[in-house]
Amino acid sequence: MKLTFTKMQGIGNDFVVVDGYSTPVNLDAAAIRRLADRHFGVGFDQLLLVERPTVAGADFRYRIFNADGGEVEQCGNGARCFVRFVHDKALTGKQEIRVETARGIILPKLEDNGLVTVNMGEPRFQPAEIPFVADGESVTYPLSLENQMLEISTVSMGNPHAVTVVSDVETAPVASLGPLVEHHARFPQRVNAGFMQVVDAHHIRLRVFERGSGETLACGTGACAAVVSGIRRGLLQSPVRVTTRGGELTIAWDGGQQPVLMTGPAETVFEGSIDI
Repeated sequence: MKLTFTKMQGIGNDFVVVDGYSTPVNLDAAAIRRLADRHFGVGFDQLLLVERPTVAGADFRYRIFNADGGEVEQCGNGARCFVRFVHDKALTGKQEIRVETARGIILPKLEDNGLVTVNMGEPRFQPAEIPFVADGESVTYPLSLENQMLEISTVSMGNPHAVTVVSDVETAPVASLGPLVEHHARFPQRVNAGFMQVVDAHHIRLRVFERGSGETLACGTGACAAVVSGIRRGLLQSPVRVTTRGGELTIAWDGGQQPVLMTGPAETVFEGSIDI
């Protein structure tokens, strides 16, 4: 089968986007892993599949697959690429669209300046909703690793996140601690591990070890989770500029049950086709 795709990136978080809206596309985990291979395939952090919605009121359905072939619930940088893709392919003329995901409806909007703002919905903190094994909800939790104890904040942005505050994000042991946090027994569905350096109340630096993909140049839901966690801890004030290795996002959250708004770029890199 020949698969036509679009390679896209959002501040360095890279994607293969496939149009399953015009013609249905079925890819198994092995095919996704082959496509994700940066030597023998195309290479990406996540594969995004655009489909027709299955719920009333939605314009599209948005499915996300990590490089390991596993399907996940949400991807913020991918959501921005999603709205750019459906506009570029003339699948919609709407500036703001309603998109069905595995964790509900999101509302990405193409701004006049070319950036994309995504209403990511409200963050969730109850351990069962993340999911995270804990006796009750808390702003922070101790997490015991092999030879040390981390203080983490946990939040679901449609997918699970654990955020740790570090003094210097560049020297933080992301490569060694990331897998230990991701696979910790207290996270039954694994977790995205974020490492956040607070520069000031409106600026952070962030690295994220993503579940099923490893460290990426950027993580949109990770940026949302980090800012929400920092605001809850009294370290940050909305809006917050998030600097990642791939670029910058702006995250705004007014607290409580208010939605998190993420604004940033989305760009097409190239288009192609591959036999799978």
